[in-house]
Amino acid sequence: MKVSSRKFDSDPEATVATFEGDYRPAQTQPPQSSAEAAAPGLTQPNIRLEPLQIDFLMRLADALNTTLDLNTLMHRVADLVRAVIDYRIFAILLVNDRAQDLRMRFQTGHTPEVERMRIKMGRGMVGQAAAERRSILVEDVHQFENYIDANPNVQSELAVPLINKNRVIGVIDLQSESRGFFTAEHQRLLELTASRVAIAVENARLYTRVSRQAQTLTVLNEISREITSILDLDDLLERIGQLLKRVIDFQMFTILLWSDRQQRFEHRFSSRFGERIKREHNVQLGEGIIGHSAQLRQPILVPDVRKDPRYIVANPEVRSELSVPLIYKGKVIGVIDLEHTRVNYYNEDHQTTLSTLAAQVAISIANARLYQRIHEEEQRLERDLAMAREVQLRLLPSAPPQPRRAEIATAFLPARSIGGDIYDFIDYGAAGNDLYKTSQPERIAVMLGDVSGKAAPAALYAALVSGILRSLAARHLPPADLLGELNNQLQERKLDSQYVTMLMAVWNDEDRTLRVANAGSVQPLYVTNVVTESQAPPSGKRATAKAAIPASVDVSTIAVEGFPLGLFPDAQYDELVIEAKPGDVLVFFSDGIVDAENAAGDMFGTDRLSDVLRKHPSACNSAQATVDAILAEVNAFQSGTAHFDDETLVVLRVL
Repeated sequence: MKVSSRKFDSDPEATVATFEGDYRPAQTQPPQSSAEAAAPGLTQPNIRLEPLQIDFLMRLADALNTTLDLNTLMHRVADLVRAVIDYRIFAILLVNDRAQDLRMRFQTGHTPEVERMRIKMGRGMVGQAAAERRSILVEDVHQFENYIDANPNVQSELAVPLINKNRVIGVIDLQSESRGFFTAEHQRLLELTASRVAIAVENARLYTRVSRQAQTLTVLNEISREITSILDLDDLLERIGQLLKRVIDFQMFTILLWSDRQQRFEHRFSSRFGERIKREHNVQLGEGIIGHSAQLRQPILVPDVRKDPRYIVANPEVRSELSVPLIYKGKVIGVIDLEHTRVNYYNEDHQTTLSTLAAQVAISIANARLYQRIHEEEQRLERDLAMAREVQLRLLPSAPPQPRRAEIATAFLPARSIGGDIYDFIDYGAAGNDLYKTSQPERIAVMLGDVSGKAAPAALYAALVSGILRSLAARHLPPADLLGELNNQLQERKLDSQYVTMLMAVWNDEDRTLRVANAGSVQPLYVTNVVTESQAPPSGKRATAKAAIPASVDVSTIAVEGFPLGLFPDAQYDELVIEAKPGDVLVFFSDGIVDAENAAGDMFGTDRLSDVLRKHPSACNSAQATVDAILAEVNAFQSGTAHFDDETLVVLRVL
């Protein structure tokens, strides 16, 4: 490198001019020539760069101003410095703020062993240049007491600190295998270079940090979206470990969750070098680094666990550890713990990243636990409902009775797994006799009720009603009296907002009469199916198929009303007696039949039900045919719309 010099003008500011990076021309530098020494007013010599050096500084400024990538920046600086200083060994070392040592960020000419060295502040030429904040030029390194003999071939060295905003951020270090290779001109040129490079390095590091933070936040956002969609706790914990690897390259990962029953943190998921492992040791609050993190409710970063008295040795290979509590609604529900075999592996960026993610992890774990509890409750409820349905079905008659002069058919379709509709048949025996059971009873009490509400509460109340009703049946009370007594019994066991509507009828098989009372239920239908005299077959002649077709079918409502049971005390009920004839049909039904809706919101209604009984070709052929025809029409009307109420039918056809 060719450097020329000239004397300063006698400008007082020239002698105190400051340089970026806190560098000034040396105060004790001897003059470069006798002419300069004799020049009047010269107290501080300086360097005047020739066009080659001016070109170098311009290219340096261009290189520093056109890139924010740290690697590219250092490569360009190395190439530009080589253009003016023919070095063979070059390195840029940056200060690690956490460990307060110097680490090579870029090098050429060094061995891998030297590149991995960590140089403490004040140690060696590089450490001393950083500690003393001044450049150091040594013509013979073997004469330098503090020299680190990492390369026996090195003879001379030039180390210049990188200073930005009055803070040392690194060192540029040049080494040569020739003694006295570097000159004072090299030193001053490298000082000038270093002042510019320091600013560029800090800008590049800031840009890299901001870019990394933006990338980390993007990844954390993706992770948060994914883990919130996982509701199985075991799958969630495993996936958290997999996703966390995208932002922190840990070696060992553990999630512990607080157990209220055990009053300690239990290992729920652990992995070591990517393989899932099982860890038995659970942690008490305040025990070890994990327990202290939970107790303090804040992250704990340990650079070297061997120097931390809180550490409990579980794995001798561990050197650094990072524990972050999982806090949900002000309560610590667990801890995420990361471990590594390298000292000082985790840093504040790792801590910030994990702390940011921990908040979302805590929410996801709480959601997964809540879902797990709900799922377990649903399974338990399903088992309970299955048992309740089984009990309810046992309360219903297994088959309708078959008297001599009537046939009975039934249907029960609960809107849910269990319903609130009930029906029953009670053997009233012969008139004036005690209650008994026969294959063809003479008197049958027919009951159809609808309990308020749905599902389990309605089924339980229905069981209560059924039990009381059967206990009263032994008294052979008429329907109206039976309803009144049942109402009084329910008043004694009154439940808020619970009541039951009920039809009660007693069929007398001897005289084909039906005594009916109603406690707020849907009024039953009476179908009269009579053959006229003009179409009746002549006496003594066989009836033809045509003569057997009824002349008319009349559908009427049995107009009997009353208050629902369980609402008002001392209620009185009316009773109606129907004298039926062979072929007549009595239809008892719950409101789920007439209130059935289609997709348009229209109700099936009593008129449509009457039309089925009046017009269906086989509706009145038998009791079972009546049931089948009604259910078929209701189902077709709903056309796939969900049933919102229980549907119950009891049909009695007179023979």
